[in-house]
Parts: sequence; structure tokens; C-alpha cells
Amino acid sequence: MYTKEVMEHFKNPRNMGDMEDPDAKSKVGNPACGDMMETYIKVGEKDGEKYIEDIKFKTFGCASAIATSSVTTELAMGKKLEEAEQIEKKDIAEELGGLPKIKMHCSNLSANGLHEAIYQYKKKERMEISEDLERKHEIAQKTLEKTEEMREKHGLDEE
Repeated sequence: MYTKEVMEHFKNPRNMGDMEDPDAKSKVGNPACGDMMETYIKVGEKDGEKYIEDIKFKTFGCASAIATSSVTTELAMGKKLEEAEQIEKKDIAEELGGLPKIKMHCSNLSANGLHEAIYQYKKKERMEISEDLERKHEIAQKTLEKTEEMREKHGLDEE
């Protein structure tokens, strides 16, 4: 059973859609269920600190995938990049009042999308990338590859 917060974010997702000229974008997937997510960020600078000025997402997935994507954008908006890097699946699930155990992978997917977008931005801007963010990037790349293989094997198109 879904919480009212999950249903609210599913029915009225925040920050969903394309972004013109993002500073970075990511694409992540989950090979277990075939869900795919794209995350777009614009980065601003205030007092010498880089922060997430805008964030949007597109998700191909279930109600939990859409809700976790939506709440992740709200958690990350306005945060310094280093703060946004610390958002984890438990933070996302807690913000939604919990998720069914079988749907916890959705919160991991949305966290992966955020982390991967930050990674791509830092790489492009030649900023320092922490070992933790590098590890998260490697995991995101491996799971995306497996997801795309699974989707191709089963004839699932993104469109």
C-alpha cells in the first residue's frame, strides 16, 4: 500500500519534463524491473559555492519510480552539489513516508540519477570527484548497461 505522499507525488509530480540546455544530464536504469530515468540539472553559483539551481526528470516506470523521482528533485533543489551528493535512498523513502519493501529499488534509482547528473557536471567542469561519487558512477553505468540489455532482449522501447 502506498502512502498519501507517494500518491500525491505520483499524481502531481514536481519538476517533471525536459530541460533546455542543462548543465548536465544522466540516464540510469534498474535491470530488475526495466525502469529508466533521466535527470537534468542546471548549476548556479552563490558565494563561491556551486548549487543545484534547477532540476528536472523524466521517468519510465511505476508509481513509486515517478514519486521518488519527483521528491528527489525537491530534496536536491537549491542544495550545494556536495549536499545533494549525500541524498540517499533512505532520505527519499523517508520523505515519502516510506515505500513498500518491494519498491525500495525505486528510491535507489532516483538517487542514482541525481548522483550521476552531479558526476557528469563535475567531470565536464573538471571539478574534484570524490571516491564515493566515482563509485556511485561506476555502479550507475553497470546497472544502466544491464537494464538496456534486458529491455532490448524483451523488446521494450523507451518511447
